[in-house]
Amino acid sequence: MKTIRFTLILAFGLLFSLQVMGQDQRLGYFESDLILESIPEYNSLQQQLNTISNQWEAEIQRMEAEISELQEEFESKEILYTDEIRNQRKQEIENKISAKEQYVAQKFGPNGEYFSRQKELLEPIQRQVFAAVRAVAQRQNYDYVFDRSGDIYMVYANNAYNLNDEILEELGIGTDSE
Repeated sequence: MKTIRFTLILAFGLLFSLQVMGQDQRLGYFESDLILESIPEYNSLQQQLNTISNQWEAEIQRMEAEISELQEEFESKEILYTDEIRNQRKQEIENKISAKEQYVAQKFGPNGEYFSRQKELLEPIQRQVFAAVRAVAQRQNYDYVFDRSGDIYMVYANNAYNLNDEILEELGIGTDSE
């Protein structure tokens, strides 16, 4: 019985000390999407990426149209073809499909040109934003700063800890609240 009482007292004491320690920590959050969209260079780079992406998507659509046309022609004339011609046409269609899939992977796959260009163009701006976040957090003595735009989800956030305006100011960008 003494062991249970001691364990309960220890547990309550630990919970109370954690609650007291937690009150000393300062938390802040920001929304990287909002910050990035407020940077003019980011929007320009995003437009460049969209232009490149649209060109590649147009090429993919052209390839798909060509494949579709070949398939329709094959289906409409299949009974007229000899076995040799039929196999050649099927192979031609399969080659076109394979070429399109390879093109899509080359441009938009995990290691594709789109993501490497995106990283190349946007990484310097992202480093600049994170440096500004660190500067604001250190200057204002925050213990933790979370990015609400990404995978981290907060159920509640006191707007008093929203650092968007300060980060934009650190980046030299005016805010609407001025």
